Amino acid sequence: MSRITILAAGNSDVRDCLYALRENGVVVWNGINAVLRAGGADRTARVIHRTVARSDAVLAISGTAPSHLLDRTWPKDPFSLRSQYAPDLFETPADVVVLSIQADVMHALCRHRQDRHYLYPYELGAWPDEARQWLTDHYEPVAMLDPDQSMRNLERIIIRIRKRQQPHILIFNMSAAMPWERVRNYRGLGETLAERIRGFNLALIGLSRSTGISIVDVDAILAEAGASGLKVDPVTLSAAGCRLVTEEVVGILGELGALDMADVA
Repeated sequence: MSRITILAAGNSDVRDCLYALRENGVVVWNGINAVLRAGGADRTARVIHRTVARSDAVLAISGTAPSHLLDRTWPKDPFSLRSQYAPDLFETPADVVVLSIQADVMHALCRHRQDRHYLYPYELGAWPDEARQWLTDHYEPVAMLDPDQSMRNLERIIIRIRKRQQPHILIFNMSAAMPWERVRNYRGLGETLAERIRGFNLALIGLSRSTGISIVDVDAILAEAGASGLKVDPVTLSAAGCRLVTEEVVGILGELGALDMADVA
């Protein structure tokens, strides 16, 4: 039995599809190995999941968390201090690296007013008043990325990954279908999330052309199958949605020959 190592560097979108999806503490989708077993593959996948704050924060990682953060109470994963400042994406050996545009589309970062490091204040709305005041005193908000900035960052990330190793690189796009949101007149309306996602998805095509990375076209997969029954919210998929996207990942890896190059476990 051979095994392929996949570094899934993204958030709930890549985790749910490739590693596992849990609902109310129960595993309802068991990741890429469920697809490999169903297809009779003579190999398994070892999936290493790492969260990503945003592409600009990834590029600024120094390897250690700022010292003044170590004295504060900080949430555990998914966005612990280690997850935000460890260089795992660039140092973990893998046959396949899977990235996503989700963080760049949706995450708002802060930057320290003095040493300029980035911080992702996960679930800021649930922070106590003292912690939010501390954040305001020491950090300033960073503007959301636009598609061009995101693609430039992702290209730099791809270059850095390829300097140390030559894995196959896949990037998840996002489904722009919002079955619960129907806009018929955009006059006076700012950019919607669906519009923003479409802009990033289109920009990702250009990145694929210039770098040779493969796109996991979540948008097309869900559109073809009927997004209303496969999406829980803009990011979260149902078990059936995870299966469809994961089957596409396996198909891409098969075309790339990645499944024929796995190490013997």
